[in-house]
Amino acid sequence: MTRRVLVVDDDEDLRTTVSELLSDAGYDPVPAGDGKAALQILRSDGERCCLVLLDLMMPRMDGWQFRAEQMKDPALATIPVIVMTAGRNLDEAPVQVDEIVLKPLRLEALLAAVARYCPPAPQS
Repeated sequence: MTRRVLVVDDDEDLRTTVSELLSDAGYDPVPAGDGKAALQILRSDGERCCLVLLDLMMPRMDGWQFRAEQMKDPALATIPVIVMTAGRNLDEAPVQVDEIVLKPLRLEALLAAVARYCPPAPQS
């Protein structure tokens, strides 16, 4: 089973930090700077991602637009999504996701959330 995790955030420092954390934990992170780039990766990628970590506030295509497009595509709709957001009131613009992790990110909590959707790293 794949251990590829799509990390979608316009904040390059956060994207890099999360990608390094995932890589250190045995995952294969794939970074994307916005929803448009994320969709292109998902549609052209030969290996399916086990999870999308998604920021909501991004240029070009935000997280809500990405999720709407993802849900329209049967090949992509079943990939779980964890939203990473600083927003505390998502009721105003609800988005259908599998889980929400609040920023600032607690790295242990993020890894635990990822492990719920992607296979654990092999024991060495």
